[in-house]
Amino acid sequence: MKNRNQSKKPKFIVISEQIISKIISGELLPGEKVPSENELIHNFQVSNTTARKSLQEIESRGYAQRIKGKGTFVLNKTEDHHLVRTLGSIDATRRGFDEGLKVEGFKPKTIVLEKTVLDHGVSAEISGKSYIIEGPVLKVHQLRYADEMLLKDETKYISLKLCPKINMLSTDLSYFKVYEDKYQLKISDIKQNLSAIILPPDDPTNNFEYESALPVFVLDSVVLSRKDAVLELEKSLYRGDKYKFAIIAHPEYNGN
Repeated sequence: MKNRNQSKKPKFIVISEQIISKIISGELLPGEKVPSENELIHNFQVSNTTARKSLQEIESRGYAQRIKGKGTFVLNKTEDHHLVRTLGSIDATRRGFDEGLKVEGFKPKTIVLEKTVLDHGVSAEISGKSYIIEGPVLKVHQLRYADEMLLKDETKYISLKLCPKINMLSTDLSYFKVYEDKYQLKISDIKQNLSAIILPPDDPTNNFEYESALPVFVLDSVVLSRKDAVLELEKSLYRGDKYKFAIIAHPEYNGN
């Protein structure tokens, strides 16, 4: 009986319900792309009209939104608006913080606390290994907001040897895209450490303006370019009550 009722539904409804079920189950996460019109045409053997109506149905029901020239993205419909971020994801890093919020339906805002050039180098320990950027280095310290709520306190250090004059560019951009498009740098790896702390309200480094102690994720990361050159170091604090982190493993198959 269920299959008979299902067959009576218009094809675009059947397709849209399948995709919505993946969104509800978490198979498609907030900020991720839903299949494109061309992918729907290929996967379901339907016309472009049916594929387009399927995407419009998903959007009209509030599960996704279309961004012109980029695609249709899953909206954040969680009750507490937790943001899910995937560690080590080059795609997520390429998209950048602001664009990631926009595709989830939030309004981003950035306040730059410091933008300066350091003549000396900087270093950080990630996964038990020390990484160094020799000077000069661009330091950018900024606060990242979503719908007027501070979610991330971010400090980046960027090699000016690998990216000359990047300090002349606006900070309101995806640095990852700049590395690839302007400086033609191929990103070879991203390594990250995730830890958690409790940040007291009277801590002088606390920029979250929360009246009580706040759980905070601390994410240390390094972006490596060709020949393991250190392109960027980052240390960011994320509101622990607003973020969830996912990890995707790619185990090698040895055939045994």
